[in-house]
Amino acid sequence: METSPAFPAFPAPRLTRSPALAGEREDEAVQAGAAVARAVQAPAGPGQPLVAAVEMGYGHLRAAYALAAALGTPVVHADRPPLAGTEEERLWRSARRLYEATARASQLPLLGAPLRALLDSLTSIPHLYPKRDLSAVTLQARSLDRLVRKGLGAGLVARLAETGAPLLTTYFATAVLADAHGCAPVYCVVTDVDLNRVWVPMDPGRSRIVFLTPTRRALERLRAYGVARSQIELTGYPLPPELLGGPELPALRRNLAARLVRLDRKGVFRDQARREIQYFLGVELPAAEERRPPLLTFTLGGAGAQAGLAQPLMRSLAPLVRDGRLRLCLAAGVRPEAAARFERWVAEAGLEGHLGSDVRIFLAGDLDGYFDGFNRLLAETDVLWTKPSELTFFAALGIPLVFSQPVGMHERYNRRWAVENGAGLKPREMGHAGYWIREWLAEGTLAAAAWSGFMRLPKFGLYQIVERVAEGLSSSRRGAR
Repeated sequence: METSPAFPAFPAPRLTRSPALAGEREDEAVQAGAAVARAVQAPAGPGQPLVAAVEMGYGHLRAAYALAAALGTPVVHADRPPLAGTEEERLWRSARRLYEATARASQLPLLGAPLRALLDSLTSIPHLYPKRDLSAVTLQARSLDRLVRKGLGAGLVARLAETGAPLLTTYFATAVLADAHGCAPVYCVVTDVDLNRVWVPMDPGRSRIVFLTPTRRALERLRAYGVARSQIELTGYPLPPELLGGPELPALRRNLAARLVRLDRKGVFRDQARREIQYFLGVELPAAEERRPPLLTFTLGGAGAQAGLAQPLMRSLAPLVRDGRLRLCLAAGVRPEAAARFERWVAEAGLEGHLGSDVRIFLAGDLDGYFDGFNRLLAETDVLWTKPSELTFFAALGIPLVFSQPVGMHERYNRRWAVENGAGLKPREMGHAGYWIREWLAEGTLAAAAWSGFMRLPKFGLYQIVERVAEGLSSSRRGAR
């Protein structure tokens, strides 16, 4: 039977000096290219990483799907059969339903206030400064430890023991339980700017988990939680390989070039930053995109929270759509009930005649179809309206973000990070969105946010993580000899 290669056949990167990058950013690209070159030369064989995730919202799965695609291996769902037995599957399902119900209810105008406070408490992250020891065990960490002792993740642990494969996971519980059972190596990809103490084992000093972090703040947080610096690496978030196109980012650059034209209808930002764009982007801005209306995508998280925001948004943006100044896509994920509500609100806004052309509804039949289809949608998206989930990191693709309210403390830090780096924007009055979106388009505000995301946020996380896992595999093989 044909087996998947340990690493994908990425096109061999050209490591010559590129006019599109300079200084530290050029060094970053060269290092990332070299990382992939080394990774793809690693021989296939026993020990291929097992990429595992849990369906707790889309965030952990989104990162896992990107890594699995890059590594040429499927995503293993630790919360489903055959790895999860009947009782364990029930436990995971109950936890997911409780989280989703709480997240949705927390967005209700009045009744949601206590639930918002509960979510903030469960996801609480203490102030990082002044720097101090934050390694004390929390209630959440103790609760996870009790579940591990009761057999949580037994199927995953058995698979790791049977195959001897390294574990590459994007969910904290799977990393902690594998580490508790002596599995090694274990790589845990952090999927937020900052993180709760539950990501770290009870005794972090004895843990062998290697944490791969998307931001320096996450790195410093793990150190405060007691994780040894040698067990933490700053890599960046793993963006989908099809939206990058390789270590020289050809797909990203091509998509961003077209996006800048569509977002900057009057050329205000391009006039201000013309030489900078020419130097750092390295591709021509396509004249064919002039005057083409930009696409705004409104997306739901995995819990389906904040779907109701689409109704006033549709009413407010309807005049821009009718005038040919804006296109809309409402992304319902895998939730048919949300798609049905979106379709009803499109009709209420008087846009039923535009449905299927300037207005679209994205609905996938399953998670595999969702991630594949949503990545294709992002390639043509010009503005992404989202809560500050893991999609915050997608601003690095040159997609400006408009943030709805955060759900949980970690999303507050995600939003702050993006806004402070110029890639994210807080919305104004929802009922007047048509006015201020038009203003942002006319003044080049959204184009500037797209450019800031591309220039300031890390883009090479996928390749850095591939390199780190490849190095771990090579070390293990040398040790076995």
